[in-house]
Parts: sequence; C-alpha cells; structure tokens
Amino acid sequence: MKKLSLLILFSAICTLLSAQYEAVFNHYNLGNGSRNLINPAAAGFDGVSQLQFNLRAQWTGFEDAPKTYGALFNAPIGKSFGLGLGIYSEQAAQLNNLRLFLNYAFRFTAGEDWKISAGFSTEYQQMTLDSDIMSTPLLQQGDQLIDDFLAGKGVFDAAVGFYGTFRDNTFGGLSINNLVRNRLVDISGSRAGQSTSALQFYTFAFGHKFDLYELNLTLEPSLVIRQVLGGPENLVDINLKAGFLEEQLIAGLSYRGGAANTLAILLGTRLSGFNLYYSYDVSFQRFQDYSVGSHEVTVAFSFENPDR
Repeated sequence: MKKLSLLILFSAICTLLSAQYEAVFNHYNLGNGSRNLINPAAAGFDGVSQLQFNLRAQWTGFEDAPKTYGALFNAPIGKSFGLGLGIYSEQAAQLNNLRLFLNYAFRFTAGEDWKISAGFSTEYQQMTLDSDIMSTPLLQQGDQLIDDFLAGKGVFDAAVGFYGTFRDNTFGGLSINNLVRNRLVDISGSRAGQSTSALQFYTFAFGHKFDLYELNLTLEPSLVIRQVLGGPENLVDINLKAGFLEEQLIAGLSYRGGAANTLAILLGTRLSGFNLYYSYDVSFQRFQDYSVGSHEVTVAFSFENPDR
C-alpha cells in the first residue's frame, strides 16, 4: 500500500511539473461570485461583494495527498466594473504551487432582460519542490526539470471571458484560458508536429434556475465543459442544485464524466450573508479502492454594496 501511494503521488508530481496542471474545484456553481473561479467576467457581476475561502483535500487516504487552500475576493466597482483577487496554495507531497490572480470585468445591459460582462484575468504562478524530494527512491538524479523546480519556477498567464444572464434565471459563459502558457509551450517546441490553437484550453458553462414558488423550492441544472491544461481531455460536469426555504438550505449532485468519472454530493446553508458549503466526491476509477474520496469546503461572506 505504501509503495502504491508513493508511485501514484510521484506520477502526479511528474505530471504537475511537466504540464503545470490546473486545479479543478467543484464549488464554482454556488452563484455568480463563485463562478469567478472559472470565468473572470463573473467578477462583481451581481452587484454583491464576496469574500470566499476554499479548502480541497484530494484523494484522502493517500499519504501526502494533494491539498488546496485558497482565498478569493470579488466586488463591483461602480455600476460597470468588477474586480476579483485570488490567492491559492496547492500542495502535493513535496510540490508547492502558489497562484496569484487578478480578474477585471466590464458589465453592461442589452435591453431589459440581458446582462452581459466581458473579463480579463492575469495570473502569476510559482512552483517549488522541497529539497526532501532528493531522497525519493523513484527520483532520477540529475534531472534538469527537477533541478529547475527546486529553485522555484515562476510563470505568468492570462485568460479572457464572457458571461451573461437572461432574466436573471438563465446564465452562460465562456472563458479562454492559458493564453500565455499555451504559446510558451508552442515556442519551446514540446508540441512539435501537433496543431495547436489559442482556443485549446477553455471553460464553457450554461444553466437555468427554475423557481417552484408553491413548493418554496428552486432547481438549477447546469452543464460545464472544459479543457484544462495538463488535465484529462474534455471534462464534462452535469450538475443539479436545489435550494430550500428561500435557498437557506442547499443540496446538489454533480457528475464529472470522461477520464475523471466522479460523483459529488453537495450540502450547504446560506444565512444573512454567511455561506457554508461542503461536498464529498468519489471516483469510479480503480484507485478509489485505496482512497476514501475527496472533500471540499467553502466559507463565504457576502456584503451588499451601498447605492453609491
């Protein structure tokens, strides 16, 4: 068991180093503020400021399994602009990844029913390996990639996005990610002989909220399709979120198909600007026999902006 855990984690580190893999969160569908996780154009979209803290523990049961800690703040600036700030720390065994990003968004209306936003994101990421990795038996001494990351390797990135709602109940958006890092890989020649596109890494989201007033219930099905740098191809999330008692209680299910093949259960509460959510997901892959699943927790505080 220990050898298997070591092999899986070492393989994950090699993947992270070579591709600089993007973390994938489940709690992007909790509202417009949370969608700022996957689309910079959602920053400050609904006119509410929000401070959000995230914790995700991946593949619990494995020693030194990946963990991600994050803080995200987004707010409207005046009537037309939105701003988002975020910091994330990702740890997987001896690998530490620090991400800082800044999202900008410009909002405008098109008629009485449409609200639309365009956004841009800039990001700095630094990946560092602990010196303890040199004692790992699977490590090949003299590996230049390992040596580079021992000293810490930083890279800048950028993304653009578009987001909108129709009558506040129907929402959709598209973001184009890794615009800088995608071109750097092309320049380095590591994709020699392969056709690439600036649109290769993307996130598309679409959903609608149904208000069942007679039952004091809301139902929100949504679909997210994305191609993540260094991750499985064409991740597809099918989500269903339900709100009870004027959305003071939240429950949901999410299935991620393709290579991920996971099912997540969501529970949460929303009371007077305080939001608490927890999700647990299990994989249908064979390694689930050695793991007890993944956990994600989000604590958020929402603040209504004054009219000025």
